Amino acid sequence: MNLEDLNNLATPHKRRMRKARGRSAGKGKTAGRGHKGQKSRSGYSRRYGHEGGQMPLFRRLPKRGFTNARFKVEYAIVNVSVLGAFDAGAEVDLDVLKGKGIVPRGATRLKVLGKGDLDRALTVRAHRFSAKAKELIAGAGGTAEELA
Repeated sequence: MNLEDLNNLATPHKRRMRKARGRSAGKGKTAGRGHKGQKSRSGYSRRYGHEGGQMPLFRRLPKRGFTNARFKVEYAIVNVSVLGAFDAGAEVDLDVLKGKGIVPRGATRLKVLGKGDLDRALTVRAHRFSAKAKELIAGAGGTAEELA
């Protein structure tokens, strides 16, 4: 490849459409808004679910059931295979995992699951452990401490 080959490369992005710049530009006259009506006016914005005054669908349909979503407890999940990145004898908890970027910074609770293998003794502190995770950690000579 030579420098003279560079001038014919395609642009890495699509050029933006310049509306209302005459008919020959492709989006002249009504600028793609159609003729008259609310949607053709400047400043138009539609409220989500608004149906022009008709009773919206979400209000027409019956509401059923119960949801506990407000009280759901979110856990940052880590598999035992990830714990192999730590040195033998290390103490692993939520703050250490946040520091290494393994779990999100906003996480408040930690759950350890049993996918993978562990070949070193670690002290793991978490809010929850699966049965297999506890078994693997203990099998490697480590301890699994459950936090309140």
